[in-house]
Amino acid sequence: MKRISTLFLFILFCGQLFAQEDSTLVAKDTSYWLKEIGGGLNLNQAAFSGNWQGGGVNSVALGVYLNGRANYAKEKWTWDNTMDFIYGVVKNKDEEGRKSNDRIFLDSKVGYEISDKWNYFFAINFLSQFAPGYEFPEGADKILISKFLNPAYLTTSLGVEYKPNDEFSLRISPFSPRWTFVTDTDLYLNVPENYGVDIGETVRTEWLAFSLLADYNKKLSENLALMVRYQMYANYETFAFDAIDHRLDFGLTAKVSNLVNVSLTSLMIYDLDQDSKIQFSQGLALGIAFKRGNFPEKK
Repeated sequence: MKRISTLFLFILFCGQLFAQEDSTLVAKDTSYWLKEIGGGLNLNQAAFSGNWQGGGVNSVALGVYLNGRANYAKEKWTWDNTMDFIYGVVKNKDEEGRKSNDRIFLDSKVGYEISDKWNYFFAINFLSQFAPGYEFPEGADKILISKFLNPAYLTTSLGVEYKPNDEFSLRISPFSPRWTFVTDTDLYLNVPENYGVDIGETVRTEWLAFSLLADYNKKLSENLALMVRYQMYANYETFAFDAIDHRLDFGLTAKVSNLVNVSLTSLMIYDLDQDSKIQFSQGLALGIAFKRGNFPEKK
């Protein structure tokens, strides 16, 4: 709960910072920079009387998120930065609190225009999580399987980008080194695969690899927005169809009022260094939200 409190206070601070008069966002270089930050707090609760015959369990779920963008464009040069933080917990009666969501996504890309729809680019991408993750075997103690920087992925990419409009972009990188971090050298005792990092080591380096990132953000209506992000990573040295990593993020947000929205999020991962099967998570939440910035509204 301390992590949630810290994140919530951070969101409130950012909200106050960006809620100041619009003049704070209109600086001399406003034609070059577009900035936006948004966040929110979601709370779900269920309670049942002792004689409730329909079945159910008392529960409380809390989630916080913070998203930000800062994009620079001048002549042929661009610099796009994205931040995506999500954290949530759920507490069922007579059970320990468990994570329902946990994501750190940071991305920074420098581009140089080749034509109206194509750019050269260099990008750095970071993925990890905030808090420890556990397995909960029935009748046994919980087992630690992940935590901050365990694992974490730092990916660089150099290539070309196809960007036909402000809603869609596709990065194609034939050279994409990646570093996988597992800082706890004892984690392999619970996770034998150790997320692909050699036992006793804390970093795995993959120099020769191909990566692809497709990003789609669409305002479906005045109060409904869609986000889809697909990432693919293939190591040339261990190239095989079933060894290609895939990650698909999906988000659908409906605005109820200026402060209230409903969001549906899901995440699918296929990575043999984590599991031989597809991993899937999904969440539906109602909560308060804020957004400030000078990005133009997409139609």
